Amino acid sequence: MTTEQNWQTICHKNDLVKHSGICALLENEEQIAIFQLNETTAYSVSNWDPIGQANVLSRGIIGDSQGELFVASPLYKQRFSLNTGRCLDDESITIKSYQVRIVEDKVQVSLI
Repeated sequence: MTTEQNWQTICHKNDLVKHSGICALLENEEQIAIFQLNETTAYSVSNWDPIGQANVLSRGIIGDSQGELFVASPLYKQRFSLNTGRCLDDESITIKSYQVRIVEDKVQVSLI
């Protein structure tokens, strides 16, 4: 069960760019990529592309493959699920994914 103290406020909802990503820094210095797909839903995964070895996923392209929302790396185009972080092109690779919520126009990420 997630408690209130596990949520970190990242930014204001207006800081997000629909159908695109932004990069944010967590309290633990980890970079995350946040994607807003509509007024009430956002997704977050690590910004680290383990194949390209760079923090670039916030600049990736969002897509849908058979109902699975993904971000494609801007480097080598591997696709990572926005729900689970699983690489759709290499199942041996997974990046960290985060729960995101929008509360009173504040974007919050679960740190669990």
